[in-house]
Amino acid sequence: MRILGIESSCDDAAAAIIETDRAGVAMVRASAAANQDDIHRAYGGIVPELASRNHVITIQPVVERTLAAAGCKLGDLDGIAVTRGPGLVGSLLVGLMYAKGLAQATGLPLAGVNHIEGHLLAPLLEHEVAMPYLALVVSGGHTALFMVEDFGSYRRLGSTRDDAAGEAFDKVAKLMGLGYPGGKIIDDLARSGNPRRVKIPRARVKGAPLDFSFSGVKTAVATLLRSEAGVTLSHADLAASFQEAVVEMLVRPTLAAAREVNADTIALTGGVAANSRLRECLAADAAADGRRMVAPSFKYCTDNAAMIALAGSHRLLRGERDALSIDAAANLAL
Repeated sequence: MRILGIESSCDDAAAAIIETDRAGVAMVRASAAANQDDIHRAYGGIVPELASRNHVITIQPVVERTLAAAGCKLGDLDGIAVTRGPGLVGSLLVGLMYAKGLAQATGLPLAGVNHIEGHLLAPLLEHEVAMPYLALVVSGGHTALFMVEDFGSYRRLGSTRDDAAGEAFDKVAKLMGLGYPGGKIIDDLARSGNPRRVKIPRARVKGAPLDFSFSGVKTAVATLLRSEAGVTLSHADLAASFQEAVVEMLVRPTLAAAREVNADTIALTGGVAANSRLRECLAADAAADGRRMVAPSFKYCTDNAAMIALAGSHRLLRGERDALSIDAAANLAL
């Protein structure tokens, strides 16, 4: 099958075309995205209204660019997959309505996809991974552990009780006056800092060892910056210390979950999966525990349409179809 994927759950409008064989193995023919970092940087975070309005402008050019790069016309496609949730409802509606319009005009089958399912399957775009496997999804809006049992079958093992890890990165970067998006800025700055220089508390969720909590580490940084010690503290040391705390709080429950379910493979995915220290530590700790860690390349860590096309292709291969009455769901559960 040749599937067009469309993703617009947050501030990136993206499109991709993949080809799958009968076993569902996918090859990405083309992928494109319109990034909005420059628009939201002045506000230190994503402004939902600006994100959705910009999607209205960019969604069609992104799809057209993807079709051209793949050497395809709409008539060459076998189906359309689109993110229907979770995410910012205004942003979701732009991509979903555009996909529904294409489906109505062409008669192509439509598959609405859960954004988290896309992230769970993203490692399969580049790696051979046998199911079941454990997946850590970590991004600006989500931090959770899932057992990927099969296509369409996912079991949540743990999740954050408050902030997502990526949200904590962005908020701490804003507190430090570093700019937006904060994840990459802190990752780069931390390379020149001492991760043991500043004492940052590591949170544990009592009675739920596979859950996460990041509000405390964010508050600790805010308190430190308001103190006398924070005045002369090196930003590089603080960034490195904060990052080390977050990484440890992600890796510890992940390894505990892998042991609990006896998972041979751990997949790291989502926007924060691009963090160099997290990739390094999780790979090393997994190997020391006799397990394998896989992660997508950076372009498939952040929100992208190839992962949506892949998830949608398996729905279509199973004969599932969505009606044109399908709606966006900001809090869509997996």
